[in-house]
Amino acid sequence: MTRLGDSVQRAGKLLAQDLSSDTTVERLLAETGSRRYLDLSDLSPQEQAELIGARAVEVLPSVDKLAEAIGEKRSQGEALHVKLGIDPTAADVHLGHAVPIIVLSRFQRMGHDVTLIIGDFTAKIGDPSGRTAERPALTDEDIEKNLSGYQDQVRPFFDFENVSFRHNNDWLGEIGFAQLITLLAQVPASALLQREDFRNRLAQGSGLTMSELIYPVAMALDSVELDCDIELGGIDQLLNMQMGRRLMELHGQRPQMVATMPLIEGTDGSGAKMSKSKDNYVSLTTGPEDVYGKIMSIPDRLMVPYLRAWTEWTDAEIDEAVARIDAKTLHPMDLKKVLAGDVVMALHGAEAAKAARAHFTAQFSRKTFADVDTLPHVDAGAAGGEGIAAILTRTLEFTPSASAARRIAKQNGLRLVVEAEAGGEQHTIVLPEADALRPLAEVVPEKLAEAGVSGTVYLKAGRKIAQIDGL
Repeated sequence: MTRLGDSVQRAGKLLAQDLSSDTTVERLLAETGSRRYLDLSDLSPQEQAELIGARAVEVLPSVDKLAEAIGEKRSQGEALHVKLGIDPTAADVHLGHAVPIIVLSRFQRMGHDVTLIIGDFTAKIGDPSGRTAERPALTDEDIEKNLSGYQDQVRPFFDFENVSFRHNNDWLGEIGFAQLITLLAQVPASALLQREDFRNRLAQGSGLTMSELIYPVAMALDSVELDCDIELGGIDQLLNMQMGRRLMELHGQRPQMVATMPLIEGTDGSGAKMSKSKDNYVSLTTGPEDVYGKIMSIPDRLMVPYLRAWTEWTDAEIDEAVARIDAKTLHPMDLKKVLAGDVVMALHGAEAAKAARAHFTAQFSRKTFADVDTLPHVDAGAAGGEGIAAILTRTLEFTPSASAARRIAKQNGLRLVVEAEAGGEQHTIVLPEADALRPLAEVVPEKLAEAGVSGTVYLKAGRKIAQIDGL
């Protein structure tokens, strides 16, 4: 049996047990978490290809062709050459960015040669994929600043000691105008303008620069330079990577295979992809308790795509957990806690995951908030004249902005929780978006009177809670 097979067998026994038990969950996370460093080189070519295909939206030409390529290389005593390109266009990396890195790590642990292309040249153009407007130009200083922290942020998912780094400015920066014209003469404009995002922008009268138009060609030249066997990227990069196949053929090379990764939906459950601009992301620099809480805030339907994106669980294990939920032998909340613990452990380690689980249980699973010693307090006398959104932003630092606080209210995540003095019974009052802008000292008495309740009052914004004093 393979090393992965042994691990799956051990984890299977734990998955069948009580996942509300801290001890069982700690053992399960230790087992599945250790797979992030597991040597996968003993898997057969077909098993390797299927493991990659299980996390890809699509493998071109097919998973079977990938298996054939791995087998062919193995028979020659060689390995696949795998490529992933990174444009350092932002300093803050989130979990969505980690998806292709995790798959690249699997290739690495299977024994293949991986190259990480730092797009210091293409970052100046800015990848237009999925964008509704031109990306602002970046300077060399911007790129260097963004690049400096990237490696440290994704390090939990990847072994940088066993990777080849290349900067595409080394070859793209040397291309002259005559060479560029000769190259573009072989690329029909229709092949570039078939992109839906380009067509939409042109139809709406938005700007589309020539540099954006030839971005796929610049990215394709990376594939020509490296002559790789397979390229990884998000599904939004498919047309760019297909351009790589086209240019490799024009240069007499064997076209690269392509594996596309899913674009992960954000934590707010709105359907939008994880994005900093949507404030629905989990930064790789976020602290353990906040990572845990953000994962716990997701709708249940996102558990499976999140398990597939960021854990080393196999499809069979995920299916087993879902089957237990369907059979009502596993509560969705317990599985979500396992998922949250797995993500925290990847970023911060096992002890941090254990502590985050304990903190969440103390703060959100007890019948009374009075048992929690670390709750922040808001003095209604001193801050009551401020709008609730402003209090969440400035006083409590619960949200990055007043607009973020209003989004929480719009999603029914802004609430008053009234806890009776005797017995700790709780009454929850959902605050509409309009109340987020009203003064706290007006809203609280009004809502308590309407509900006919009294007791200790707490303000809850999403997963965060503060006690309101001085009423």
